[in-house]
Amino acid sequence: MKKSKNTISSWLKEHGDSEIDKFVEKNLAITEKVRLALDTKGWSKGDLAKAMDKNPSEVTKWLSGMHNLTLKSIIKMEQALGIDLIHCEPIKEFEYVFLGMIQNDSDFNQKKKDYIDATEMSEYPVAM
Repeated sequence: MKKSKNTISSWLKEHGDSEIDKFVEKNLAITEKVRLALDTKGWSKGDLAKAMDKNPSEVTKWLSGMHNLTLKSIIKMEQALGIDLIHCEPIKEFEYVFLGMIQNDSDFNQKKKDYIDATEMSEYPVAM
């Protein structure tokens, strides 16, 4: 009887977890950005460790791509390298703008119109 090969990839295909897949993908993307930043700066992992006041073995572990990076360690790397590793756009529902002193409805409507015309931003509702 022929034995079937039970490779890691076939096991993952059968028993894999999409959450873990996403974790690995994001983690590798972050560590790749760090690697590119190190190359650009001409830094070694040891240089990064020194800039972060960390042990070189800890930085090596972080950059393995399999370590569970904390937000704190990511921010430390961002500050040391002067780059953004994670970019999250805040959801903007309203824009608050000081229009000056408003005397009445027509004054408000004119100032609102002037602001919208000046900035060409009419996509957000005006909150009062």
